[in-house]
Amino acid sequence: MPLQNIVPAEYASQLADKVAGFTAAFSPCRLPPPAVFASAPLHYRWRAEFRMLHERGRVDYAMFAAADPKTPVAIDDFPAVAVAIHDLMPRLRELLQASNTLKDGLYQVNFLATLSGEMLVTLIYHHPLGKRWEAAAQGLADELKVHLVGRSRGQKVVLGRDWLLEEFELNGRRLRYQQIEGSFTQPNAGLNRQMLDWAGRQAVGLGGDLLELYCGNGNFTVALAPLFERVLATEVNTASVNAAHYNLEANAISNVVVARLASEDISAALAGQPTRSKLPAIDFAAYRFSTLFVDPPRAGLDAQTLALAAGFENILYISCNPESLQENVAALLTTHEIAAAALFDQFPYTHHLESGLLLKRRPAN
Repeated sequence: MPLQNIVPAEYASQLADKVAGFTAAFSPCRLPPPAVFASAPLHYRWRAEFRMLHERGRVDYAMFAAADPKTPVAIDDFPAVAVAIHDLMPRLRELLQASNTLKDGLYQVNFLATLSGEMLVTLIYHHPLGKRWEAAAQGLADELKVHLVGRSRGQKVVLGRDWLLEEFELNGRRLRYQQIEGSFTQPNAGLNRQMLDWAGRQAVGLGGDLLELYCGNGNFTVALAPLFERVLATEVNTASVNAAHYNLEANAISNVVVARLASEDISAALAGQPTRSKLPAIDFAAYRFSTLFVDPPRAGLDAQTLALAAGFENILYISCNPESLQENVAALLTTHEIAAAALFDQFPYTHHLESGLLLKRRPAN
């Protein structure tokens, strides 16, 4: 992870600058005043990765300065991580320091925490892991009361579980999510709840069926499904698809079909065109889609998916990259207009800014 200059007294002004930059960039798009959701200024990251620095017999957590990304810098404290991770870090470091079996060859430590109180630690090594390591690691996991995964090249040892169950309240519902080690999860748990709430409020009253692309583990799917008659959600990552199925069952949601499909394939299928991969047995023609929901990678939507989006009455778009979002919105403004906007500061003290837009089809002239 990169070193950050975390100064809570400067957070409000830094966020104001990011909001001003976003609204200025989108002014040609007739952006309505966005709702702004600030992060907690400290202890906001619920997953984190640290390189381990070995010097003079010590092992320390390390980060990298932006000006010198190849030289690790030892740290004693990182106030951005959730309190549970923050409190665990020194305890883990001291236990690692006391065990050559656990310390030797240790390259990286990853943390994943949840609002529900579960914790998973991944130890990554340069060398293979044997029975002696496994016994020592089991003692470490028992001492710290965490799930623990050991990794080296071509090897994965799981002590406990390699996933956590996240739970939190959202608008009177108790939502449950399986979060798998090594798979994507939203890093800022507080802002994730705000994003889910905002998206749900935009979806109220849209009705009909929902098509969701890039659904991941079903983070938005679970929150939005009760607001639509049926949902078709697609994702290409197998582990995420499996987690999405688990999460739908855990939340007793029965109106969703999750398909392992790329956005290009679903676009081609709905347009009646040939697809690159074999399609699952889904009756696409039976759906009456009113809304498209997308949360794409940083590159945004490709041309084929943009063409698909243009045919929807409503588009809910969550973006992690204002530049690609601006390009996509510019292409959609011939058919749609922005009805609502929101900004979510998932990564304080950085230039990154997540955003959400609701686009509605322009009235016919």
